[in-house]
Amino acid sequence: MMRDLFAESHETIGPGAVLLRGHALPLEDEILAALEAVTARAPFRTMMTPGGYTMSVAMTTCGDAGWVSDRTGYRYSSTDPETGKSWPEMPQSFRRLATGAAAAASYPGFDPDSCLINRYEPGTRLSLHQDKDERDYSQPIVSVSLGLPATFLFGGPKRADPTAKYPLFHGDVAVWGGPSRLFFHGVSMVKEGEHARLGRRRVNLTFRRAL
Repeated sequence: MMRDLFAESHETIGPGAVLLRGHALPLEDEILAALEAVTARAPFRTMMTPGGYTMSVAMTTCGDAGWVSDRTGYRYSSTDPETGKSWPEMPQSFRRLATGAAAAASYPGFDPDSCLINRYEPGTRLSLHQDKDERDYSQPIVSVSLGLPATFLFGGPKRADPTAKYPLFHGDVAVWGGPSRLFFHGVSMVKEGEHARLGRRRVNLTFRRAL
């Protein structure tokens, strides 16, 4: 999968939903350094679903609230369940990226308090789901792709709605809110590859206003 050099930099993918191609690249060095610092304090881990299945995608968090999953359900927690300590503070470079992308997508004033960090390796995927554990659905979702390319699936308000497929590359940012805030979305299986900065990994930063 290769980036289309002639693709629109601002691509509408749904009502209130856009792809900002390469939007994160100007902050690439800062973002990757901050990512390393966050994951040193709160390492990636695989979580369990309420149904008892282990997720294939490894996760961690920074910010005031971290999304967690276990046999008791999905929720946000102010502390890391593995250490009992607060999650790492959200780096300023992360915050600048999220607020800038939201503003570029016509969501000014976005102030995220949570960044879920997902690590994909070749062969992993994320099934269709809604982001609905947050308190305020008026706030958008900002999703940043780093590392290996992937295919983003974006559907509708019902799981059975048709899904469109969009290639995602290092530095691309997807933003959705308003009419599409609760649309189902996911990531197809990540293919084998090697990224110059992240190796055999795809990392996704998902910024939300959780509390």
